[in-house]
Amino acid sequence: MMQGSIQERLQISPFMAAYVIVSMQIGIGVLGFQRIIATDAGTDAWISVIGAGLTIHIIVWMMYKICETVNGDILDANVYLFGKIIGNSINTFFIFYYTVTCAGTLGGLYEIIRTWMFQSLSPFWFAAIYLLLGIYIVFGGFRTVAGISFFGMVIPFYLLFSFGFALQYGDFTNLLPIMDHSFIELVKGGYHMSLSYLGYDVLLFFYPFIKKPKQSKKFVHIGLLSTTFIYTALAVITFAYFPLGLLEKSIWATLEMWKIVRLPIIERFEYLGIANWTLIMLPSIALSLWVASRVTKRIFHINQKKSVIFIALVCLVMVVLIPTRERLNFLFNYTAIVGFSLAYIYTPLLYFLLLIKKKVKAK
Repeated sequence: MMQGSIQERLQISPFMAAYVIVSMQIGIGVLGFQRIIATDAGTDAWISVIGAGLTIHIIVWMMYKICETVNGDILDANVYLFGKIIGNSINTFFIFYYTVTCAGTLGGLYEIIRTWMFQSLSPFWFAAIYLLLGIYIVFGGFRTVAGISFFGMVIPFYLLFSFGFALQYGDFTNLLPIMDHSFIELVKGGYHMSLSYLGYDVLLFFYPFIKKPKQSKKFVHIGLLSTTFIYTALAVITFAYFPLGLLEKSIWATLEMWKIVRLPIIERFEYLGIANWTLIMLPSIALSLWVASRVTKRIFHINQKKSVIFIALVCLVMVVLIPTRERLNFLFNYTAIVGFSLAYIYTPLLYFLLLIKKKVKAK
């Protein structure tokens, strides 16, 4: 479906594109990425966070070029480049990827709530209620999904100030000496960090829904810089607060820093943080359902409302079947590898192939 075929009343303002992408990047990974990136790069991992964040701007620039070349989304690009049969076969893969992404995100949120708050929480009822809310949002159209992304970022923004409590007990000499790790170790840390940054690939699917998409570029890049700043600040505060030996044993370092927050009106601040995180994760669930159902509609010509219900049921079954940490880790690893390959391998490949085909057709 080309850019011009989307009615203007269904499109979002250019600046809203940034909130859609950032809402996909700020997810479960924020709560525990510090231990993973420190495995290879130690306390120098904050450098890897910045480096990985800067590479995203190059990938997003390529994504814009891909969509501009075909005047549509990645589905149009695949069909234009490989033909209808092979192109739609590749596009079908995105249905499975975003379905698994939705289930993995929901499963990770369930594990956190079960571990920290309600040990007897039923995975079926939790996932069912959450998915019903996601279905309701998708039924409202992409503008509603974008609106939830906006509120999911703005309303819980105050949580960033809560990390000031950890600064009181931080020892920034933990970060010294700087650049004490090799370039290869920093690259490995950047690779692990890039997995937490994933989510910006949704731009390839909602590009036709942006009014004047060229004007959205500056907002999207500002949003990416904001995400990089948030992750870098969290990494620095965490490395100052936790000795490296203790950090290696902390699965959810961000949540553990909330345990020291004491306010007159609330004793256990981490409960408030987790409750807010259910709102932060809602755009990720809704966007994953929207992309998977949108691709289903485009390829198989099935009504999007019917397809999103079926996809949500598949996600519900997956969440019920993966309540253990081992299965959840397997799902996270699968989606991380595929997401990394989509961003850093397939996107540049698609971009260069489109350049070649465009030049050949011009001749």
